[in-house]
Amino acid sequence: MSKLDNNNKESTDQPKGINDILDEQIATAIHEYKRSNKRLFISALSAGLEIGFSIFLMGVLFTLFHGQVSNETLHVLISLAYPIGFIFVIIGRSELFTEHTTLAILPVLNKTISIKSLFILWGIILTGNLIGGYIFGALLAYFAPEIGIISIEAFAHLAHKVIDIPLRMIFISAIIAGWLMGLLSWLVASSQETISRLFMIVLVTATIGIGGLHHSIVGSIEVFTGLLIDPTIGTMDYVSFEVTSILGNALGGVFFVGIMKYGQRRQL
Repeated sequence: MSKLDNNNKESTDQPKGINDILDEQIATAIHEYKRSNKRLFISALSAGLEIGFSIFLMGVLFTLFHGQVSNETLHVLISLAYPIGFIFVIIGRSELFTEHTTLAILPVLNKTISIKSLFILWGIILTGNLIGGYIFGALLAYFAPEIGIISIEAFAHLAHKVIDIPLRMIFISAIIAGWLMGLLSWLVASSQETISRLFMIVLVTATIGIGGLHHSIVGSIEVFTGLLIDPTIGTMDYVSFEVTSILGNALGGVFFVGIMKYGQRRQL
């Protein structure tokens, strides 16, 4: 192997610096801002549908193992199913709101994009994610109990798990989840191989699942599906949960990752 080849290999193996990651993230975000609203919405709709497979697998595991293993073991099993939808979304390059809380703020901090454009982008992606989730949740509620792969009890369990705590605790939990999702976006950008990216996705999202943290898109499907099936869950339960978790996720991603990481660049 030549000296030039060795140098190229060494540069490829070297981890990216913070300026490199920031430049890449800003360029990616600006590209998203330049996409048509229609294409952005379709990608976000796709993400809302795809992430529903996390709820599908969690519901199946609950149905299979509830009463067969301890509650603690069941919780871990369900949590390990949490990453599947995120793998489909992130590796498949669909648009997820909780990734864009960090990504989309960077060009605003860079004074390349306006605040108005930021809220338009967030609005399109969030709307697409939620509608996709509603479609997936309605399909699950309609056919899964009918054919016996997911019990009604499973849907009720998943929904009550995220709403049966005070709203202020949901807000704090959502901030931490948004923080982790922002870190995931950062870590995926710093990784150069698909295997590394898969590991980061599983590591971070399984942490969210095991920790019982509140993710506004996954949680939306959990509570919406419970709303369709469980009469003890009302519309206001869904609305209060969703608004609180969206605000918490956005704050966690924007402040603890977007602003903090960008602040490091300005000091270099």
